[in-house]
Amino acid sequence: MTDLKKRKEIARELLSTGIDPGDLDLKPDLEALPETMAARRRLHLPFPDGLAPVPLELPEVPDPDEPLPRADILVITWTVAENNGLADVLTPGFSRKKWYRYRHRFDEHYQALIRTYAPAQKANRLGSWFFTQVGTKKVMCFKSELHLNQDGIKTGEGTATLPVKGMFKQLIDEVKPGLVITTGTSGGVFLEHDLGDVVVTRGAKFRLADEFKNEPFNGKSYRCEWDINTQYFEAAKDLMVLYKERLIEPAFAPPTKRYKFDQPPIEACPNNPDIKLDGKDEMSPFHPILTTDFFEFGTSANHLEEEGCAVDMGDAVLGLACEELDDPPLWVVARNISDPQINADLPTTPGSLDMQVHWAVWYYQKFGYWTSVNGALAVWALLSGFDSTAV
Repeated sequence: MTDLKKRKEIARELLSTGIDPGDLDLKPDLEALPETMAARRRLHLPFPDGLAPVPLELPEVPDPDEPLPRADILVITWTVAENNGLADVLTPGFSRKKWYRYRHRFDEHYQALIRTYAPAQKANRLGSWFFTQVGTKKVMCFKSELHLNQDGIKTGEGTATLPVKGMFKQLIDEVKPGLVITTGTSGGVFLEHDLGDVVVTRGAKFRLADEFKNEPFNGKSYRCEWDINTQYFEAAKDLMVLYKERLIEPAFAPPTKRYKFDQPPIEACPNNPDIKLDGKDEMSPFHPILTTDFFEFGTSANHLEEEGCAVDMGDAVLGLACEELDDPPLWVVARNISDPQINADLPTTPGSLDMQVHWAVWYYQKFGYWTSVNGALAVWALLSGFDSTAV
């Protein structure tokens, strides 16, 4: 297996982590759910008065084949850990298990474009959703089953189907949001960005090297021109700090005494979660999220910080979709750092001893949920400050 193919398989495995049989059920029996699965984790976050998210349960479970209802803001996330974090912050009391299933036009427009065994094929739908209200704004939280790295069917050398682009357009057409926020885990590229920080950017760029490397959009950048209201960023950071003990990296020493190391384990620097906005701190205006089609991460030697603010596997598709719309909504990316910049001095032997990949994966698996809580809090700050009447 080539290193790139291995990285692709790692990406798909990480994106599928945590999916259980109940997640694949199109019409689950919600009344039969144990309370621990229906409500999940209660964070009891002390939001400012009048701005605590209020989940909006519908009188009846909507038909999965019907179009989505409208909302002021659409928030999209991707994996189980990200879904759990978003639900615990924005739809408290209603876990991902209670979100409504959605498969409008799945059979006729999407199924033939999705590879066999992809999560969307197994779940037989496009995603799941739930309403919440923050202040006066109605927000739709959406968990996608489609993904740039999961779905593609090869159409040529370095080209493949991209059904998630069609899904973005369909969601925007049905929900008619003034703002779309895409959020989730990401790989850090700046040494200064801590585990649990959240990068917020109005830019996105494709950096593709595998199944989409010869697509015309590879290498293209997108931006959304608007001024982000940062009024609630400090309040969000105050809430993020409440759980910083969940982001403590372990003291480190060689794995066996065979190494010539006779010192106590090395303590990591503390992580103090922050929100990093493009145009501030280390980032230039519109410094983009880098969307890759394999498991890529920033290292102390690959200088990805010069090209983008973090590495993800899908957000530039939103920029591409919006570019093709006549009247696109505003959009922004809020990505939490689940694996920090990796030490490039670690050995990396493709196909065998790759300690850089080892640590990047370990960080993601260990800290995916709690960093996603921080990402959801940054989302809360963005939607709290958004003026839907000004769009």
